[in-house]
Formats: sequence, structure tokens, C-alpha cells
Amino acid sequence: MTSFSRTERSRTQILDAADLAFRERGFSGVSMEEIARRAGLTRKTVYNLFPSKEDIALRLIARVEADDRPYRTRMAAGEDVRTLLEIILTDSAAWCLANPSLARLALAPAERPRPAPPADRPSFQGLICDVMALGQAQGVVRRDEDPGFLALVLLGIYGQAMLSALSAGVMAPEEIRRLIRIVIEGIGAPAAP
Repeated sequence: MTSFSRTERSRTQILDAADLAFRERGFSGVSMEEIARRAGLTRKTVYNLFPSKEDIALRLIARVEADDRPYRTRMAAGEDVRTLLEIILTDSAAWCLANPSLARLALAPAERPRPAPPADRPSFQGLICDVMALGQAQGVVRRDEDPGFLALVLLGIYGQAMLSALSAGVMAPEEIRRLIRIVIEGIGAPAAP
């Protein structure tokens, strides 16, 4: 069994405390002092490990993005990409609706997305890029475009739809299926029956 260093335990306590606080009071309603109190640590310790509340929020988002094993297992099994996208985006929508203040930060990042996902860490963009590549191999996603670019297109549409859903507080699974269908089929007129 691997033991965590005191620093790693403190980081985990801070992230867990912040996660709960952000869910209860929203990102703007929580201070670093409150996070420190909830974590049972001093404010100085929190600032030594995280320079800002924004950094804590970004680490929480990265922690969620890193947990992509269930989807990667399904990808390795060759699951239909449309079904897989529906599951991934439905799960993402549920997380966004349960964490609206963090979701807004994740959906509207300060840094402009690049066609290539970050190479140094797991990311939602990387997962979707890999799903697009699988879709190309399955013949359900166009092969004449880079999967990274296709992932950005899908995530751009999904992100805007999710930001709208956050205002309404709901995004039903059938809306996600509709988005996937439109993105995969394109905006052209459907083929004649």
C-alpha cells in the first residue's frame, strides 16, 4: 500500500473541502478561508499548496477529467461510437448540472482550446479526440478531417448547449442524442429515404 505524503494528504483535503463548498455555495460564494476551515488546515497551508481559488477549481476539473477509465475500457471493447458519445456526454452533463460553477469554468476556459489536447495530462478533449478517431475507424465519423479538429467542433457545440442548459438547470438525454446526431450527420439535408 502506497502512503501519501503529508503534502499530498493536505492537497486532497483541500480539494475535497473545496469541491463540497463549491457545490453548496458556488464558486464565487466560497473564500480561501472557508476552504481552509473546511479542510481543517491553516489559510497559509492552503495558499502554499494552491496560489488561488481558481487554481483549486482547475485542479478539481482536472481530477474529474482524469477519471476516464470506464470510457476507455468501452472504447477498447470497440463499442459503437454514437452510443459511447451519448454515455460520455450524458455523464458530463450530469456533472455540469451538479457542479454549475465549476462547469462554467470548464466550458468557457480562459485559454483558447487548441486542436491537439494537452499532452501532459488526461483531458476531456483528449477523450473526445480518441472517440473521434475510433469513430473514424468504425466508419461513422468522417475520415477527411483530423480527429482533434472534429473533437473541437463537437465540444464547441456541446459546450454552448451545456452553457444554455446551465441557465435552465436541465439537459435531457434526448437533447444529447440530438446533438450527437446533428454533429455526426452534419447540418446538410438528410438523405432521401
